[in-house]
Amino acid sequence: MLRGMRALGSSLLVLVGCTTTVVLLNGQEQLTSVDAQMQTQSQSSSSASQPSSNPGNDGWHFELSPYIWFAGTHGTVGALDRDASVRASPSDLLSHVNFGIMGAAEARYNRFLLNGDMIWIRLSDSRALPFPSLSAISADVRVGQFVWTSKVGYRLIENKKFKADANVGARYWHLGQRLNFNPSILGLNFTASQSWADVVVGGRLQLPLAPKVSLAVLGDVGGWNATAKLDYQFGGLVSLKLSPKWTLAAGYRYLFVDYGTRTALYNMVTSGAVLGATYRFK
Repeated sequence: MLRGMRALGSSLLVLVGCTTTVVLLNGQEQLTSVDAQMQTQSQSSSSASQPSSNPGNDGWHFELSPYIWFAGTHGTVGALDRDASVRASPSDLLSHVNFGIMGAAEARYNRFLLNGDMIWIRLSDSRALPFPSLSAISADVRVGQFVWTSKVGYRLIENKKFKADANVGARYWHLGQRLNFNPSILGLNFTASQSWADVVVGGRLQLPLAPKVSLAVLGDVGGWNATAKLDYQFGGLVSLKLSPKWTLAAGYRYLFVDYGTRTALYNMVTSGAVLGATYRFK
């Protein structure tokens, strides 16, 4: 009987030990499974919280920027060996504007850029003539200017504190003049025009000044006696971001060209304040 009790006690001890071992093993497996799940979730959340490098700069981006250039002008114009100095303030030009369109556009794919800038303006004036011998009592003058600049570029530096672009392209000029005498009994009406294009190289720098304020400095130069003797511009803009789509900008622009042929001369500076807005399609 005593032996039976001892055998039964030994069996119970073995059974309890085996059960305890199974429970401990199951507990360790559960803890290992929970740890693995927590590590997986932590890695997933960490990878989700880390943004990809420059996610907003991938793919295509388009911008359209209409603006108004309150420019004055001064320089020398001439034809047929006759030169004359010209000077007009912004108010002088605005008082004689009949038509004007100014704007810029830019398309960007990753770091590659394509931009264009257009100035199209028409001016007119009418004055009485104190020369009765010309058989005309007044003269109407109309002047038109069309300037188109188009460049391709590449973003050399792209980070939160600094952006730098390099570009190359061409600037096309078209100048038209018309002089009509009223009445034109002697047929004293004149029409003339000049057109040329200059290769230009330049760049642009962009610096953030505040979370929603940035500064852009740009410029280009060309001509080099290939067409114009010299053709260059520079400017600066301070931009205020109103929303992800809209930005307001104000600044200054200076444009110079020195073009001459055997029969015509156009040496002119156009400069003044710029006010515009930019809409981002993407």
